[in-house]
Amino acid sequence: MALLIKNGQIVTANDTYIADILCDGEVIQRIDRDIEVPEGSDVEVIDASGKYVFPGFIDPHVHIYLPFMGTYAKDTYASAGRGALVGGTTTLIEMCCPGREDDPLEAFHLWNSKAEDVAPCDYTFHMGVTRFDDSTASQLKEIVNEGISSFKVFLAYKGAFGIDDTELYNTLDLARELGVIVTAHCENETLVNEKQKALLAAGKTGPEYHEPSRPTRVEAEGVSHLMTFAELTGAHVYVVHTSCDEALQAAQAARYRGVHAYVETVIPYLVMDNTWAERPDFEGAKYVMSPPIRDKRHQPILWDALRTRLISTVATDHAPFDFVGQKEMGRDDFTLIPNGIPSVEHRVPLLYTHGVKTGRIDLNTFVDAASTQAAKIFGLYPRKGTIQIGSDADLVIFDPNWKGTISVERQEMATDYSAFEGWEQDGRPDIVTVRGKVQVRDGSFVGDLGHGQLLRREATYRTVEPEQ
Repeated sequence: MALLIKNGQIVTANDTYIADILCDGEVIQRIDRDIEVPEGSDVEVIDASGKYVFPGFIDPHVHIYLPFMGTYAKDTYASAGRGALVGGTTTLIEMCCPGREDDPLEAFHLWNSKAEDVAPCDYTFHMGVTRFDDSTASQLKEIVNEGISSFKVFLAYKGAFGIDDTELYNTLDLARELGVIVTAHCENETLVNEKQKALLAAGKTGPEYHEPSRPTRVEAEGVSHLMTFAELTGAHVYVVHTSCDEALQAAQAARYRGVHAYVETVIPYLVMDNTWAERPDFEGAKYVMSPPIRDKRHQPILWDALRTRLISTVATDHAPFDFVGQKEMGRDDFTLIPNGIPSVEHRVPLLYTHGVKTGRIDLNTFVDAASTQAAKIFGLYPRKGTIQIGSDADLVIFDPNWKGTISVERQEMATDYSAFEGWEQDGRPDIVTVRGKVQVRDGSFVGDLGHGQLLRREATYRTVEPEQ
């Protein structure tokens, strides 16, 4: 069935205007004023008067299938995909994170199998590189040939996902050769490990000590470390979940030197501070993530960096673990609390409520940070991330006048709590389409599981050889 959306205020990263959109064959066929319903066609007409029409939003950093810290993330592609769509996100980029002993190619196929024929939204992956040995390069080349054009490295989680400097160099060097961008979790794993041991030895075991074990300088040192390797290899890099001023300064200094670097932050850092992880009776464990939520002084700095585009994207680092039975694993040792805040469902509404409605960012920056930049950086643009003829008909009809509150009782995500319980929300996605198919109507999921597709991407980053 074709779809005709009439009278909406179309908002992209660069433009704002009122027009109709005709979608057919999974793509946008026409954009114009006063489009008539084609004769003899089976067309659903939606009146979007008084509402915004955004391109489908893209979350470039989620974890859905995740073996981590002795347990497994709670969501499946069914629950996370429904939540993403209700929140206006039509494309997910998941971190494929094998352990150091796992075969990378087998891991990629395993992660893909969790989404295939289940996901209600489109999806792709960043391929985790958790070791680099004699067989790694050939396996990664095969994965790139299968349409995955970004890697993920951890400069943290020593003994689990973390890689050493030789492995980092080889990964970046291969990425430059293949034209692949490398996303990176930047913390100094040795400093984290030593700080954790000292705090535990002093009897400081609660979740409130998670942030002191990973202070801002530890994150900034990780960013600086990555940037040095990127500069000397010529690789393109993307810093995930940037939480603080010091890390931003390190990234900005590298960009000034000509390093090909992009910066991501995630929605919890923009709307929460470290006091949430200090809540009594172990409630703070719900807000343990890495890097940690920081002191409130960092929030206006992050918002300003988003407004001025030093920060390119706003993601979630969605990592869903139950409070009961999973977060509780760390009751006597904060280092055993599974890290992560479930938020894929709430990213777009929170960014609108606390960014656009407060005047911190405008509508075009909102679209750019939550959709367009992710599409451009990760090889999906203009198929995704914009509204233009020929683009996929991933559209969000957004009601700016809707008001409500967030509650675990109404969420699609599978966790037993909401980190944003009781928070007020201004505006919501009313109708959400994925390649022209309505998957959300009146703010509720009404679509089909399995409609989502694996998005195969070309490796597009090529740089000149660095000077010797």
